[in-house]
Amino acid sequence: MPNAVVRRGRNLWVAPHIWRRRLVFWGGGLLVGVVAVLFAWAADGASHLFMQVVREHPLLPLALTPGGLAFSAWVATRYFPMAGGSGIPQAIAARATRVQLRRNQLVSIRSAIAKMILTVLALGVGASVGREGPSVQVGAAIMNRLGGLVGDRMPGLLLAGGAAGVAAAFNTPLAGLVFAIEEMGRAFQVRSAHYVLSAVLLAGMSSLALQGDYTYFGNTHQVLDGWQDWPLVLICGVAGGLAGGTFSRLMVAFAYGLPGRIGGLIKRNPVWFAGLCGLLLAVLGLATDGATYGTGYEQSKALLDGEQGVSPFYFAWKFFATLLSSVTGVPGGIFSPSLAVGAGLGALAATLVPTTATGAAVLLGMAGYFAGVVQAPITAFVIVLEMTANHSMAAPVMMASLIGFSVSRMIGAPAVYHALAHRYLPRPAVATAPAKPDEA
Repeated sequence: MPNAVVRRGRNLWVAPHIWRRRLVFWGGGLLVGVVAVLFAWAADGASHLFMQVVREHPLLPLALTPGGLAFSAWVATRYFPMAGGSGIPQAIAARATRVQLRRNQLVSIRSAIAKMILTVLALGVGASVGREGPSVQVGAAIMNRLGGLVGDRMPGLLLAGGAAGVAAAFNTPLAGLVFAIEEMGRAFQVRSAHYVLSAVLLAGMSSLALQGDYTYFGNTHQVLDGWQDWPLVLICGVAGGLAGGTFSRLMVAFAYGLPGRIGGLIKRNPVWFAGLCGLLLAVLGLATDGATYGTGYEQSKALLDGEQGVSPFYFAWKFFATLLSSVTGVPGGIFSPSLAVGAGLGALAATLVPTTATGAAVLLGMAGYFAGVVQAPITAFVIVLEMTANHSMAAPVMMASLIGFSVSRMIGAPAVYHALAHRYLPRPAVATAPAKPDEA
């Protein structure tokens, strides 16, 4: 019997179908990493170009932003209906469905290409969106296509693609894996875990090879100095949960349609609505000297480093800018903007408590708010710690994340990605039919 087990193990190691699966996950992980990095470069370049234009022509966004968002909404609505919004709901819905044709529609290469182009366009006209959520849909689309080419519906395929997209976008492989398990993989299977892990690892290696070893927000070292700083954990957690839950509720309400005549008017005129939101976004950017445009990376980094020049009202401004950008339905994610909103919230909380640990409060605000929006507390604290390499803040960041998650749930806020996934599938398919072990 032991010899039979050994022979079976050896046969599995050299079996052609096992190697085919390995090559799909390994090759897919590398490809997702390369595409995510190229996408990041294009998105960052478009955002920087827009800010240069704004510095020279401050009034130009009054025409450029509404026009760009209206055009993006028209293209997405007319030609690429699966490319709208973040992209994570589409990936979640693709895992939930048992119909391969529907899965191919949700995470098609055609939609992935449109997603990247239109997200770059949105950042190029000043929208407050990110490119990390779209990287999840792009990663899932690449993996789904590779699986189709070899004719093998492998377990964990879409899971690996989405996780690899997060890992490469932020250079955070651990957060990518946790995101796959907590947010996308409610039916995560142990037997596919090594495939998912290998894809995430290779995506991270692709990012390292192209960009070098870096921490997204740089290394931060500030910690809570003593008992007098610990109220910041409660403040950031509660405020983050309330604000994040409110954002989630508003996002879902707009996505499913507001009641009454206003909701009907928006539904019948999505392009005009996107243009109106773009105009309001441009006015807000003009009033804040451009602080609300783009992902919010520069402002978050400045707050973490304790630099002056970011308004104490940045939290509120970025909140509304992200909401205006997101409810249009144009391609673009909420990952980075949510972290920026949380950073502003943490900095504001630091003004309410006599403390010098402003950078630590910013971390707590990021975790509390992000957990309140997506209701994935483990992903929230892991990604914040991995993006700042501040492991000394592990315990308070974890607490703020859990508090933010709990408060968001207490006020009845939905988990935004899963709530939006219902739009792409019949309600029972998402709510009661998670992916089986033999599905992607």
